[in-house]
Amino acid sequence: MTLLDAYALIAFLVGGPARAEVRGILREGGVAVASANLAEALDVSQRVHGLSIARAMEVLEPLLEDSLAVIALDATTARAAAELRASYYHSSDRPISLADAVLLASAKPDWRIATADPDVLAVARSEDVETIALPAQGA
Repeated sequence: MTLLDAYALIAFLVGGPARAEVRGILREGGVAVASANLAEALDVSQRVHGLSIARAMEVLEPLLEDSLAVIALDATTARAAAELRASYYHSSDRPISLADAVLLASAKPDWRIATADPDVLAVARSEDVETIALPAQGA
């Protein structure tokens, strides 16, 4: 299973350096998004890029019905996310967001995370989570 972070979904929805890679990952199948990352992607797509949440959901709906699973945040994952963020967060050296921590905590053994965020990639390596490094904005 490959977990997409918000950046990956935003690239898919509005375009960006990682759009082609994300499309390829989606075609492979076995793809999921943590509910916190879906919420972040919808928010940023509208607030920053002007793509309405309604339109973004129209684009995502066929994927959500067929190939993109949404991982709900339960109490166990919430606790694991809080512990990860408490362990790794540093405001200037490693500013992982709570949604980033939820993404990391949602990963099961043998799953991988697709992101361009160097801090998330670093924490994933520390936690032995396999990653796909996506092209970053401005790269």
